[in-house]
Amino acid sequence: MNDSRLPRDFVAKHVSGLPRSGIRDFFGMVSTREGVISLSIGEPDFVTPWHIREAAIYALEHGATSYTSNLGLLRLRRAIGDYARRSYGLTYSPQDEVLITVGVSEALDLAIRAVVEPGDEVIYHEPCYVSYSPVIKLAFGTPVGVSTQRAHGFRLRPQDLAAVITPKSKVLLLNFPTNPTGAVLTRADLDGIAALAREHDLLVISDEVYSELTYDAERVSIAALPGMRERTIFLNGLSKAWAMTGFRMGFACAPPPLIEAMMKIHQYSMLCAPILSQEASVEALRNGDADVAEMREAYNDRRHYIHTALNAMGLPCHLPGGAFYVFPYIGGTGMSSHDFSMRLLEEENVACVPGTAFGPSGEGYLRCSYATAMDEIKEAMVRMQRFMGRLSA
Repeated sequence: MNDSRLPRDFVAKHVSGLPRSGIRDFFGMVSTREGVISLSIGEPDFVTPWHIREAAIYALEHGATSYTSNLGLLRLRRAIGDYARRSYGLTYSPQDEVLITVGVSEALDLAIRAVVEPGDEVIYHEPCYVSYSPVIKLAFGTPVGVSTQRAHGFRLRPQDLAAVITPKSKVLLLNFPTNPTGAVLTRADLDGIAALAREHDLLVISDEVYSELTYDAERVSIAALPGMRERTIFLNGLSKAWAMTGFRMGFACAPPPLIEAMMKIHQYSMLCAPILSQEASVEALRNGDADVAEMREAYNDRRHYIHTALNAMGLPCHLPGGAFYVFPYIGGTGMSSHDFSMRLLEEENVACVPGTAFGPSGEGYLRCSYATAMDEIKEAMVRMQRFMGRLSA
């Protein structure tokens, strides 16, 4: 038997203190069970559209097996520039203002590491995607979470942001539509937040990977507001709306000094994103609008169904304005998010992620993904209704 012990603790203290991802830990438990309906992972149930897959196959058959520029294929950067212009009214130079990354997660990591110095405060809203606080800590920054509330649709209100800004504040990290709540910001919200960023000289990192999955509200990027392009790193990617999670394709758009700083880190770590994924992404951005619209409409149907079903069984939740998550309140049952999730899994084989996976302000909530087939969502709601019936009996 191999001895797994080390002669001494070689792991860096700032790494050993990081928590494991609550999503992945829960998914690990789910994967060992039979017959589970999983509403736990934020991955589209759609297969990547055929013409996008075909572009990758064609590229492979024609010998696209090399490195690309550190910045990425120029034709993909041009396609991203066209996409940003038609979708957000943003203009970026493909030559020096666009960087292709291995998913939006790498883009976020690069952005944080490129601008954060020890002691800099990075403000973000909670509940939030699980990596935000750890990525800030890995860059030796100070995470500053701002709790958002169901009463306000989990929007980040300018007055709540203003209350936490200090002289050490350097970066504001936004993610709207939001994982896990599906919250969106109004133009008025963004105007107020942008005014604070300008007043306090904050850099904004705007993670807009779910922006294509906005259902009712006007789609506005903070980077498009007056005076914000020069102080915003715009992040986006193809995993969610184009159903390309396995391709691991993200991108960042920003003024040249910021892209140059991010590229320096990228070239010493990832070097470049996979060429086949880049080739497929050109096709997705050039000819994939109809695919996105079709999938968005399917998510919209599921959104209304699951929202209605959860409220009807006594788990109040707001109607999410974007992404593919609902965030029902389970605090009225008297159970913690973790205990509710575990009992639901054990007793009804339905997997939802405890809200605490997304920060302390997620206590009392669950994240339920509706990026799964409607038939499975309907059966999951039947099982959850049965579970709730037992709790109230």
